[in-house]
Amino acid sequence: MSDEQYYKHHVFFCQNKREGKPCCEEYGASAMREYVKKRMKEAGLHGKDCIRINQAGCLGRCDDGPVLVVYPEGVWYHYIDKTDVDEIIEKHLLGGEIVERLVLKDSDLL
Repeated sequence: MSDEQYYKHHVFFCQNKREGKPCCEEYGASAMREYVKKRMKEAGLHGKDCIRINQAGCLGRCDDGPVLVVYPEGVWYHYIDKTDVDEIIEKHLLGGEIVERLVLKDSDLL
């Protein structure tokens, strides 16, 4: 097995739905994933050696939602709006810098 990664970054947006309880989908996670996916395609940053955007089922951080996780670094983010997601795109995905103000810290784990 090769150490080479197919994608530079693989981003998972939690899109879990929970009736009557906090959940990422309740905060527009699907729409945000589509927004990021569109931005990556428009910038020519999808496919091998680039960035893959995927939906995920429950990531177990419902009270912290909406959340996304960026691999291979394994950085978990909480976001509110497109401004937050744009900052993650520009600084982390394109610039390699973790956006500390949006990171879910280990102490926040369930």
